[in-house]
Amino acid sequence: MNEIIDYFSTIPSAHRAMILAGGIALFWLIESALPFVKFSYNKWQHAGINIFFTLTTIVVNFCLAFILIRTAQWTVDHNFGLLNWLPEMNPWLYAITGLLLLDLIGAYLAHLVEHKVKFLWRFHLIHHTDTWIDTTTGNRHHPGESVIRFVFTTLGVLLVGSPMWMVFLYQTLSVVATQFTHANIALPKRIDKIMSFVLVSPDMHKVHHHYKLPYTDSNYGNIFSVWDRLFGTFSYLEREQLVYGVDTHMQPKEHNDLKNLLAIPFQKYRSPEDNA
Repeated sequence: MNEIIDYFSTIPSAHRAMILAGGIALFWLIESALPFVKFSYNKWQHAGINIFFTLTTIVVNFCLAFILIRTAQWTVDHNFGLLNWLPEMNPWLYAITGLLLLDLIGAYLAHLVEHKVKFLWRFHLIHHTDTWIDTTTGNRHHPGESVIRFVFTTLGVLLVGSPMWMVFLYQTLSVVATQFTHANIALPKRIDKIMSFVLVSPDMHKVHHHYKLPYTDSNYGNIFSVWDRLFGTFSYLEREQLVYGVDTHMQPKEHNDLKNLLAIPFQKYRSPEDNA
């Protein structure tokens, strides 16, 4: 565990970039060779839009990173946060507990609130408009949502009291998990189901991308599936029944045009259909 702590305490930015780019490249190759759904689309044009949003997310996080770093250091210096208030524990248990709590507050809670608050949903909607879910979709977030997510991440770090090495570890695992669960691949159903009892599996997360309620408002988990099961937001749909996108924006001119995607949060709100 000490080696992991040492590495993520000083992980170079180049290594983080390599993990991001390497994950996209790996799952891109796998889904190209063995696609779950054979989409009829321009994969490169689609990837161009999603990579644009990936780059804006990187820029937002880079510009605001000092806030996250100072918050993590403040919690350590002032012995603040849930982890610092718990009894001393084994380093592995400490790390797992911290990752679970960061996943709950910084990811699950953020995701749920984005679906429930109309103003926030306007920004998160861009992620859901994609009707061709593949590994590049994982980082398809409007710049406004990137700021919103950063606020929740910082709140999570503050409340959990996690040191910066744990934040970097969580973010690294999150990147790989997101690329994996969005990739246009399918595990054997039995393996996927077993996996979903602890971790978010591809089938589980893709239910969240079904184009109609109530499925869109379920399966908010990022890395761990336990929060959806614990709080009653887990749902299941046979993979053969999945239709990607969101029912309010199903036309390519809306979900596959960069200019329109950037403008969606400022357009007139459209109410989704409340049925499966």
